[in-house]
Amino acid sequence: METIRRYKELRYNFFKWKYESSFINMLILSLFFAALTGIGAQIKIYLPFTPIPITGQVFFVLLTGVLLGRYAVLSQTLYVGLGGLGMPWFAPAAGMGIFSNGGLSILTGVTGGYLLGFVIAAGVIGWVVDRFVYVRTIPFQFCLLLLGVSIIYTLGALQLSFFLGTGFQDTILKGVLPFIPGDILKAVGALMFSAALLPKESYNGEVDFKKRSAFRVPGIIVTAILTLFFLILFLMKGLQLDQVTVEQFIMQTAWYVIPLLIIITLLIRQFKIK
Repeated sequence: METIRRYKELRYNFFKWKYESSFINMLILSLFFAALTGIGAQIKIYLPFTPIPITGQVFFVLLTGVLLGRYAVLSQTLYVGLGGLGMPWFAPAAGMGIFSNGGLSILTGVTGGYLLGFVIAAGVIGWVVDRFVYVRTIPFQFCLLLLGVSIIYTLGALQLSFFLGTGFQDTILKGVLPFIPGDILKAVGALMFSAALLPKESYNGEVDFKKRSAFRVPGIIVTAILTLFFLILFLMKGLQLDQVTVEQFIMQTAWYVIPLLIIITLLIRQFKIK
């Protein structure tokens, strides 16, 4: 028990220090996490039917948001900005060695939207984690991490579609579906770190530290919706994606989400989740 108490105290003190630390200290920490993202980019798998590789970047983007809070956007801006200026820490092209890819052409190419998504996703996660105590619980954290992944997908798919001239189905097939299983696993990995490392008490006067219970039910519902959304996207591949219209996609998503919401509502009323 003493060990656990000491660990929680150290965890709290670190985040308190981070929140009160000078800009120079946080700039150094932001550069460190930017470098980790660059290292994650070197872990890559190229697929034959898409120009977008599977990499380890998303895990470090999510982790940056969890651990750096409001400075997460700075960290990922440094990663994207320095990479655009020539730092060779973007994902290497097929057949290239590690730490061999950088430059503005990457930002303006087919993968640039995903990089922009890194900045926004980390910023959103970090802002929410710093501002609300209750989102540091496991259900809300998983929801928040999946939201970050969805931001990356959205911006990445939009730029991919623009440069390749692909329609909705082809864009989803090339820019989203192949990455869902791995990115859910990365979100779970980041969730494990956040569950262990994030303090569950206030360290900066968060706006909800006296009203945590108000966030429980919305957290459960939104987490369920996002989780199902990702799973349904993955299952779309088995439903012959090339024959599915946008309207069918929306209807099939709603078909699974609405019954789940009804079940969750009944459970909340039955067990009076507090």
